[in-house]
Amino acid sequence: MPEHTTASRLQLSGLCFLLQILTIILFAVFVRYSPESSPGPCSQQLNCSWRNQDLGFQHPRFRDVHLQALLGFGLLVAFLGRYGPGSVAISILVVAFAIQWAVLIQGFSYFFLNGKIYVGAQSMVSADFCTAAILISTGAILGRVNPVQMLLLTLLGVTLFTLNEYILLSLMGVSDSGGSLTVHTFGAYFGLMVSRILHQPHMDKRKEQQDTGHQPDVFAVVGTIYLWIFWPSFTSATTVHDNAEPWAVLNTYFSLVASTLASFVLLPVLYEESTLRMVQIQDATLAGMAVMGMAGEMLVTPFGALIVGFLAGLIPPLGFRFLTPVLCSRLKIQDTCGVHNVHGLPGILGALLGMLLTALATADAYGGRLELVFPLVAQGSRTATDQVLCQLCALPITLLLATLGGSLTG
Repeated sequence: MPEHTTASRLQLSGLCFLLQILTIILFAVFVRYSPESSPGPCSQQLNCSWRNQDLGFQHPRFRDVHLQALLGFGLLVAFLGRYGPGSVAISILVVAFAIQWAVLIQGFSYFFLNGKIYVGAQSMVSADFCTAAILISTGAILGRVNPVQMLLLTLLGVTLFTLNEYILLSLMGVSDSGGSLTVHTFGAYFGLMVSRILHQPHMDKRKEQQDTGHQPDVFAVVGTIYLWIFWPSFTSATTVHDNAEPWAVLNTYFSLVASTLASFVLLPVLYEESTLRMVQIQDATLAGMAVMGMAGEMLVTPFGALIVGFLAGLIPPLGFRFLTPVLCSRLKIQDTCGVHNVHGLPGILGALLGMLLTALATADAYGGRLELVFPLVAQGSRTATDQVLCQLCALPITLLLATLGGSLTG
């Protein structure tokens, strides 16, 4: 056993060394600072979600998104008493490598010009979005893989995430500014398929999510507070400034409060516990925000955001109570942190909502915002029906890449 432990430590040390040396060499060859006077190579070459953004304006939002990715998502996996401190360390390891690898892989797709990758606040926000999706994936397999395997998952996951995002945002022109599909849905089902391949029968009887004690709830409290503070910036970080941001922020907040209230409606009915656990409130918070990823910058209306948020808030309690046992017993999917209920299903609901709102989008309703939310429609190069079909096709494409990629990675 000590020999096995020593070998594992040496494998982790060696892999971290090799990956860091590799990224240093690639950075030295390809990565350069983005010119401050330029809106960015991305807006010159590709129709992607990071278009027409000012680097100085982006810095505060980059800070918020980075805090959200590191603290909000990092503390999400810390509520499990069985894995708490170690899971936070692994999350930081994943973040540290994912950001570097995402800057490179996404740089070749979005920020590559004249043989160089030009990095700035735009590329860092993009890398943080990618990192968030990988952290979601790790939540499905937490406690059943070692740090070396987590690094390999990150290596492949970042590459597949970028491929999916490039197909959806650049080639198809899909509007998904807050990542209902690219972040939440992809991250959840990618992780779930890895979990399915790594199924361990002897773990079925463990109550992985029924941890007790004071420390897990403290982690959940801090994580939830960070979600409340920073997620509206996360949802609106890739929207074009001045006009589209207020809608994304307001819709996210309305969805958030309604989803949290929905958890208080169902939890006392479904569970016999006298006091609600903070982890359950955390799940509802995530669901309400995941559902607003695609539709946040669209014309949801305040009451519509409340309705959708309330529906999203019902998913985690019902999912944990009825769906998770079925996934484990029938499909052999061990979802440690419940990412299917918290990210996967709300992400799909958000994508469906985005399709509906796209079908209802008109120039009269959006005014000047139409060019910001659906630029191809506003320019006349695509009809509203074509945009709806693109939004519709984006869901099966994401699910296909996530499931196939997760199976390969597993």
